Amino acid sequence: MVTEWNQILREKWYSQEEPDELVISFVTLLKNKNKKARVLDLGCGAGRNLIYTANQGFEAHGVEMSETGLNFTKERLRKRNLEAHILKGDMNLLPYIDSCFDVVMCLFTIYHQKLKGIRTAISEVHRVLRKGGILLINFQSKRSHMYGKGVKVEKDTFIRQNGPEKGVIHHFTDKEEIVKLLKDFKNVNVELRERKSADGYLQSRLIVIAKM
Repeated sequence: MVTEWNQILREKWYSQEEPDELVISFVTLLKNKNKKARVLDLGCGAGRNLIYTANQGFEAHGVEMSETGLNFTKERLRKRNLEAHILKGDMNLLPYIDSCFDVVMCLFTIYHQKLKGIRTAISEVHRVLRKGGILLINFQSKRSHMYGKGVKVEKDTFIRQNGPEKGVIHHFTDKEEIVKLLKDFKNVNVELRERKSADGYLQSRLIVIAKM
């Protein structure tokens, strides 16, 4: 999996510098609640959301398993004269003590594994979040046009056979499963967001904000 992401993150689309619109709106709300929050970007990729968080004045941390992603992030931080704490690591075994983050963001990443791995990663997020902490996370919806494409490895989980994410695993889910996965969190808010691509394919994700 690491080999695939080292290659994927060299593609322009996967190494964008502008933050995701979801992070922009989330950070705006966060500023009103805790301007000094310690924020972890879990699976920070090429750093676009981590860098935005750091630039907004938060104590920014990131974990990424890809050397390509880490190198992009370090260079972009250097160019902007920004400080953030980034580590090479696995979201299923986070290199942090318990209850040390106010916020964890995990976007476009947790579903690249089997359901057992997703459960483990969520357990780790729960462990490192402080009481009252916030989780921002998204999942691939079963309504997506990509559902069922590729080689099935278990229920609702497929490995892509073509395209830029060839060889990468994708798990698809629904609101019911997400509520079960986040059973140890409070105030779990799940929102379905969908849009059609230029070529008419349905892109469907579930956006979740949950609290400790």
